[in-house]
Amino acid sequence: MSDRLAVLPQYLLPKGALTNFAGRVAGAKGGAMTTRLIRWFVGRYDVNMDEALDPNIANYPSFNEFFTRALRPDARPLAAADYICPVDGRISQFGAIEDDQIFQAKGHQFSTTALVGGDKALAAQFQHGSFANLYLSPRDYHRIHMPCDGKLTRMIYIPGELFSVNPTTARGIPGLFARNERVVCVFDTARGPFVMTLVGATIVGSMATVWHGVVNPPRAPQICEWTYADKNIVLKKGEELGRFLLGSTVVMLFPKDTLSFNKDWQPAGPVRLGEMMGNFK
Repeated sequence: MSDRLAVLPQYLLPKGALTNFAGRVAGAKGGAMTTRLIRWFVGRYDVNMDEALDPNIANYPSFNEFFTRALRPDARPLAAADYICPVDGRISQFGAIEDDQIFQAKGHQFSTTALVGGDKALAAQFQHGSFANLYLSPRDYHRIHMPCDGKLTRMIYIPGELFSVNPTTARGIPGLFARNERVVCVFDTARGPFVMTLVGATIVGSMATVWHGVVNPPRAPQICEWTYADKNIVLKKGEELGRFLLGSTVVMLFPKDTLSFNKDWQPAGPVRLGEMMGNFK
């Protein structure tokens, strides 16, 4: 894993005094004060430190390093499936893309074109395909892994809002996931293209990938794109792709006739990294 991901930035969003204060606290190496903050957080959100590679909260110099902690190698075995769940969290929604529309919540949809920043050609590859929106709460493990083998082709940073992405907000804000700041990662796979979108949220200070390091901040006012046609960046199923600071959401897109979802999956149900997400159709 890239050393650039070892410590996330020592500040969060540049919007508002509360957010800046929270960011300074999260990045500070405050000794006993940091340990007290982590201990409070573990108790408040019922974080299972037994799964952590280092379960001793006193060993984390900053809250950021605690929050992006690694798991024990045996904590998340990979299912014998074509696609595995890439995160710990809960299912926001999943299923079929109706033409180019993704179901967000009752009465709310958004388009694949909007999600990927207006790139109609990219979005068209997922017409009548499949999607999955998975929500990561503050208590969850916050590294994101690959659901299948893939070769990276593009990464797109899209500026936007920083609404909360919890289930209540998703039910109330139209087009939420296509309006928030996000990072779109595009891969080629054995079954065609695949998109993993990291969606930012309130007090999500950073989104980072293993090939780039921290993507934001700084926060550009316009869409930024990186292409990797001349690189050979290949990630295997289960390998780390990136990480969040604090809770957020990933949105995945798959082409038509590619994926049959796990029959046990249900909206609002819990999911764990490595469990079966689905198999080839």
